[in-house]
Amino acid sequence: MSQLLHASLDQQQQNQQQSGQYDQICTRSSSSSIPATEAAEPAPCPGQRGRSPRRKWQVFPGRNRFYCDGRIMMARQTGVFYLTLVLILLTCGLFFTFDCPFLASNLTPAIPVVGGVLFVFVMGMLFRASFSDPGVLPRATPDEAADLGRQIDSLGCSRPPPRTREVLINGQTVKLKYCFTCKIFRPPRASHCSLCDNCVERFDHHCPWVGNCVGRRNYRFFYLFIVSLSLLTLFIFAFVITHIFSSAGSNRTGFLSALKDSPVVVCFFSVWSIVGLSGFHTYLISSNQTTNEDIKGSWSTKRSKDNYNPYSYGNILTNCCAALCGPLPPRSVRSTIRTKVRSDVKHTSEDPDSDVQSAPCAPEVSARGTTRFGY
Repeated sequence: MSQLLHASLDQQQQNQQQSGQYDQICTRSSSSSIPATEAAEPAPCPGQRGRSPRRKWQVFPGRNRFYCDGRIMMARQTGVFYLTLVLILLTCGLFFTFDCPFLASNLTPAIPVVGGVLFVFVMGMLFRASFSDPGVLPRATPDEAADLGRQIDSLGCSRPPPRTREVLINGQTVKLKYCFTCKIFRPPRASHCSLCDNCVERFDHHCPWVGNCVGRRNYRFFYLFIVSLSLLTLFIFAFVITHIFSSAGSNRTGFLSALKDSPVVVCFFSVWSIVGLSGFHTYLISSNQTTNEDIKGSWSTKRSKDNYNPYSYGNILTNCCAALCGPLPPRSVRSTIRTKVRSDVKHTSEDPDSDVQSAPCAPEVSARGTTRFGY
């Protein structure tokens, strides 16, 4: 009797071990107890990896290049940007090599220190303006574009309806234009860049020298870049002239002979254009305008006597603070897109930097008929 009891216990232990081994095997077949809805989508095995999520920059429809997992965003035409790097590095390299040793030994060692600080700041602002998302607006999905087209066609006009909408901003009528590429009504001050093929929020211009569009998210870095570059160019030019006259006086040589020892005098030909560009953008910031608006004369009194800039705060200091110290909107390019094996596709956002709506521009209209925007 005891032998039969031990035999039954041994058989139960063997069955438990076998069932434990079988539990580690991932089976794709569904049992009768699993509902049909769950059996239609099999669960992945514990040891297998699911399909890796895809970022928006990997399927981005615009003409841009991305680096470092989408953290760096630039235009495709970057040849002039590399020329900018070469000019800055060459000019500063010649200054620190030929002029700084003489100036540090004869005047003060603070000259190369100040020049080095300006150089580092200029390069930092250049990279920040070149590598940042300028404020690209997300395009409408096919469903959103179809719904927006139905809304436009439902007006019942015999001819094609106008692809514009009028909104009231601070008492000024502003038109929202429809973008046929992005399938959205562009927000105020936004424009479509033909080189990058994107709608950019608060579009200023496309700058080939930085290799990127200049918009709401990188305008302050672009402005700080050109202002600091102007200071650096004036700094180099002033001390190059000082070196030339000091060398000519100490060695009792002519002006042309001393000029050979300072090859960075070439900055004389670029200082005026850089300083002029900085002054122009200082004027734009003080009046809260963009280059695009100034070229088109959007708020010029020549169009109408009642025409004025609705975005200006009426104070130069407030306009400068709004352009240089205001909050930056989040990015819309690096959010994650997860795809399932089924026919439908589910989009989820896991990146906190992707808190930007992808719906077409639908301004919020208040009871008084005015439209509220985040500007």
